[in-house]
Formats: sequence, structure tokens, C-alpha cells
Amino acid sequence: MHTELNVEKPATPQAYLDSLPAERKAVLEKLRSVILENLPDGFEETISYGMLGYVVPHKLYPAGYHVNPKEPLPFISLASQKNYIALYHMGIYAFPELQAWFAAEYAARVKSKLDMGKSCIRFKKMDDIPYELVAELCRKITVEDYISKYEDHEVSKSK
Repeated sequence: MHTELNVEKPATPQAYLDSLPAERKAVLEKLRSVILENLPDGFEETISYGMLGYVVPHKLYPAGYHVNPKEPLPFISLASQKNYIALYHMGIYAFPELQAWFAAEYAARVKSKLDMGKSCIRFKKMDDIPYELVAELCRKITVEDYISKYEDHEVSKSK
């Protein structure tokens, strides 16, 4: 029988970082700084789904996330997983041209092969994280562009 441990989830971004081993904390702090310095106005940092989250707050998008309207609309999440650092970027999922751009730029700048799912970029080698490319990725989509694309997708899904 598997019993879940009663582990408290961090309530703030700093508490999340403080819960990590030193080597992971340093990498996530650097990624966090890159994201915060390059994310367009309007997005807010929070804890979202147990990770560092960068969301469209309810004050800008009152409808929230369709899966759970009480949650703000997620855009980027950052997490320390067992075998890698995960950067979840919903813009890569929503904008195919952005995904193509990112894949091409990653291949041109990083020696290791890109390990990516629909919205998840997995960094297994901490020394190979392309921080400047992440910065450029963060600057590519405004809050307004993201909301518009999200609403287009939700409307087309409901037809």
C-alpha cells in the first residue's frame, strides 16, 4: 500500500527555491531572474500547480484558466523535476511558429539535442541551459497576444 507523505507545498516563489538542493536552487534562481527581467508587462509571478508560475492574473483576464477558472491563466512554469529542470511555455504550444523558431535557435546555440514536449522544455544538463535564448523566448509574446490566442483556441474548440 502506497501512502502519500504529508509534504507541505511551498506557498511563495522564494519558499519554492529555498526547498531545493543548492545546485538546483542556483540554476532555478538564474532562470527565474531571466524570466522576470524579460517577461512583458502584465504577467505575474506566483506558485502555480506547485511550481514557479508566470500567469495572466485575474485582474487582466477574469475568466481564468478554463480547466479551473479559480486559477489564473498559466503562461510559463518553472520546476525542478527528478532528472531535469522543466520550463513549461504555453506560447510554444499555442504558436507553432514560435516552437519552430525556438527549435532552430536552440540547435544553433546548444551542443546537446533539444528535449521538448508540447510545451515542456527539459534541461537535463545544467551547464547547457541557453539563458539568453530563454530571455528572447520570454520577450516574444505579450499578455495581449497570449490572451487573444488563448481565446481563439477556446472558441474554436467549443464549435
